[in-house]
Amino acid sequence: MSTVIYLVRHAKAGERRTWEGHDIDRPLSKAGWQQAESLATRLATKTPSVLLSSPYRRCIQTLEPLADVLGLDVQVEQRLCEDEPFEPVLDLLSEVPDRAVLCSHGDLVPATIAALVRRGMEIQSTPDWRKASTWVLKRSKKGTFSRGKVWPPPARG
Repeated sequence: MSTVIYLVRHAKAGERRTWEGHDIDRPLSKAGWQQAESLATRLATKTPSVLLSSPYRRCIQTLEPLADVLGLDVQVEQRLCEDEPFEPVLDLLSEVPDRAVLCSHGDLVPATIAALVRRGMEIQSTPDWRKASTWVLKRSKKGTFSRGKVWPPPARG
């Protein structure tokens, strides 16, 4: 029997080039909050077991509506940080429980998926790297990832 892990790219955030603070503090935009609410609606039906996020504010905020619906906390996971190597994420994916939801960035999600493909995972949908896209990853009892597909970002509310 396989388990399912959800790997989410954070929802839309304010413009990086116009943000004056440290990038870790850059929040979701209004459209990003709408995406986060829609993601919460969809993912809540999958009864997530744990919510793990990059420490970046926009990632945490992407999972906050889901956390509110489920009564779970968003746990910060350093391995999901932007500009970090993908290998620690592979370790994390093998450690998390069934139905874990992880939120990361536009550099780390494609690198992680590419690494899983090199290790034999079959992609069953057209890849989508847009903000608020969600990868649904099937993990075997042996810890290998056999199949992955992506849900496109939710339409704006």
